Amino acid sequence: MQHSFSYNKKKVIQALRYHFVQKPEIRILMILVNVFAIVAAVLFYTKKIRPEPFLLGSLIWLGMMATFWYFLPNSIYKKASTFRDAFIITFDESEVRLENERGFVEWQWEKFSRFFESPHFFHLYFDSKSFFLVPKDDMPDSFRHELRGMLNRKISKK
Repeated sequence: MQHSFSYNKKKVIQALRYHFVQKPEIRILMILVNVFAIVAAVLFYTKKIRPEPFLLGSLIWLGMMATFWYFLPNSIYKKASTFRDAFIITFDESEVRLENERGFVEWQWEKFSRFFESPHFFHLYFDSKSFFLVPKDDMPDSFRHELRGMLNRKISKK
């Protein structure tokens, strides 16, 4: 199975947002900050606290959302030259081969720790921080279905 692709900046940034939101430590942080902001809002509304804790919770929430939704994805996109290249990726029973005009790399299936699917990409993880995005753009439904089945078979769920 072979697929050629290049990256769309807006879709990559959205995929990076999915990457951050999938991390358990970020999910927990978001939940805690939201609970703090809601409790502070209720206590402020009932006049149990002064406005400072409410404003602090709101500022923390705004800062966190701006960081995970805008700053981190955009900075990663700007730093990674990978997103400006065009690739051909080949999936077979023993390995995954990625190539462009400068060369190629081959990964055995055991190198991947997990994967998940977002609306525009397959996220193939090597570890918790290293991953590769395979765009679903221009991928026929039959190819997408076959690739999904291969990923489920080859990448063990941990």
